[in-house]
Amino acid sequence: MQVILLEKVVNLGNLGDVVRVRNGYARNYLIPQKIARRATDAALKEFEARRAELEKAQAEKLAAAEAVNAKLAGHTVIVSQKAGVDGRLFGSVTSMDIAAALVRDGFDTVEKAQVRLPDGHLKAVGEYPVQVVLLADVVADITVVVQGEMA
Repeated sequence: MQVILLEKVVNLGNLGDVVRVRNGYARNYLIPQKIARRATDAALKEFEARRAELEKAQAEKLAAAEAVNAKLAGHTVIVSQKAGVDGRLFGSVTSMDIAAALVRDGFDTVEKAQVRLPDGHLKAVGEYPVQVVLLADVVADITVVVQGEMA
């Protein structure tokens, strides 16, 4: 299926690109999320009429993400979990826990889907580097400090 991208998508294209994707990807993800639109003649004409408006909206999103990135870069998040004597956690620290800690620290726009844990969930006490992907081009590196509480 051919779609028009309404915003930048990693490994797919930029705003306004007409790309061919699998039918399920378009129907189940791109179109419902309003990231893309089916590429018909009418849709192409409407897109060209709205191009300036969409580019302005994308520029505003980028500026907002850059502002959050400037505050977030190098930030340290402290998460406390119950741990054993040897430093292993009872359970783990997930992206949802990190996102909740960031919201607690005043970063309201961060969601759990934006938190990238390269090695999976954090299962021991210590410091870990974590990435927060605010937009396709805007990635903030933060440090997560996992502290153990005695059970």
